[in-house]
Amino acid sequence: MSIGIDLGISTFATLSNGDQIEAPKPLKQNLKKLAKFKRKFAHTEIGSKRREKARLRVAKLHGKVKDIRTDFLHKLSTNLVKKYDTIVLEDLK
Repeated sequence: MSIGIDLGISTFATLSNGDQIEAPKPLKQNLKKLAKFKRKFAHTEIGSKRREKARLRVAKLHGKVKDIRTDFLHKLSTNLVKKYDTIVLEDLK
């Protein structure tokens, strides 16, 4: 069985069987928390232990966002590969 995938802007992907796949928006969900962490980071003194802790909080949140995106892509690609024998992607030329 084969399927075609059209990658889009409003939806992450539209499959040839009509299914639409929405991508998670982890950054949008964590923007308030990120802004709070960055404000605290900006008010710390350069070279202090508190600045390092604040920097790590910001880095961990960015890492969490990256992990959510990567996890979504891995799960989606694994699911599609297991279901379909042939997968065709749209070519924009």
